[in-house]
Amino acid sequence: MKTINVVAGIIKKDNKIFIAERGYGEFKGMYEFPGGKIEPGEEPKDALKRELYEEMQAHIEVDSFFYHVHYEYPDFILEMDCFICHLLDDHLVLLEHLDGKWIDPQDDNEAIVWVPADIEVINELKKRS
Repeated sequence: MKTINVVAGIIKKDNKIFIAERGYGEFKGMYEFPGGKIEPGEEPKDALKRELYEEMQAHIEVDSFFYHVHYEYPDFILEMDCFICHLLDDHLVLLEHLDGKWIDPQDDNEAIVWVPADIEVINELKKRS
């Protein structure tokens, strides 16, 4: 089965984190931590900076590695490195997502429909907070 290596950003601001609603593909309409595929030869932190700029014109600083997700979908295996990061300014323009919002991971977020692999990440955030 094909393995896809991606990165995801847990963008923090005050006590909140940014999540984005996918605008395309199989998981359109579900929320995720934004990010994308790692290009061959690219370092994960560099991939995250590039992806967040391409998807939302965000200038970020990567603070630390947070969590690794290994998730088996029916058609592929996802290997996702998640990093805590912050915006260098307040500029965010959603170019590929339908919506974005700042949430407190400790709040009752049961109404949010997550991309399956991202459920593990939000649960880990709740555990560590």
